[in-house]
Amino acid sequence: MDNFISFLETVNLFKCFSTNELDKLFQNNLYRISTYFKDSIVHLQNEKCENLDIILSGTVLIQKIDSNGDLLTICNFSAGEAMGENLLFSHRNFYPMTITAKCDTEILQIKKELIIKLCQENMKFINGFLQSASDKTLILMGKIKTLSLKTIRQCIIEFLLHEYHTQKSATIKLNMTKKELAEKIGVQRPSLSRELNKMRKDGLITYDPKQITIMDVDLLNKLHIDS
Repeated sequence: MDNFISFLETVNLFKCFSTNELDKLFQNNLYRISTYFKDSIVHLQNEKCENLDIILSGTVLIQKIDSNGDLLTICNFSAGEAMGENLLFSHRNFYPMTITAKCDTEILQIKKELIIKLCQENMKFINGFLQSASDKTLILMGKIKTLSLKTIRQCIIEFLLHEYHTQKSATIKLNMTKKELAEKIGVQRPSLSRELNKMRKDGLITYDPKQITIMDVDLLNKLHIDS
């Protein structure tokens, strides 16, 4: 991205700086812009975090390998979002999970020294940085806790109800493969297929590779509440 300064002005963390201030602050070698192609690794699990990453374009997936060697997608971050703020100043600043590019992605990687300078220049940046670090920790912890406590059926029901409200239809159009859906809800693909078949036999859904239809939204809501 040639003019990343203009993009930074739209990012919440940097809105407290003017264009001239950002131009001056980034007139150094304390940052770089890296390009990652689809499915390539951005950061490996246990890699040391040495930069604050700002996604300029594309999307990345936060993933963990389970005991069976399968990838579990915890969450994803897209253009304008930051990564690493909850690790950068830690004594144990190692990525707990692997980060991969979902599609071709550009990332602005800012060294710790420049982050310190940004904090010194603007108190609002410090507040935004700390808030972002805290929010990121809660998001990741909450997602892991949710996935670890729910059954496969509960995860599927939660996904379907979310999409029902988003798409405003009981017929949920799938914009992902079954493998991607399995990773999204944190299960293996064969386990997802088995549970979908059980839910179809129970009269809860019908489905094909392109869509899932909820047969009784009220019943699905009741199952979700009771779980």
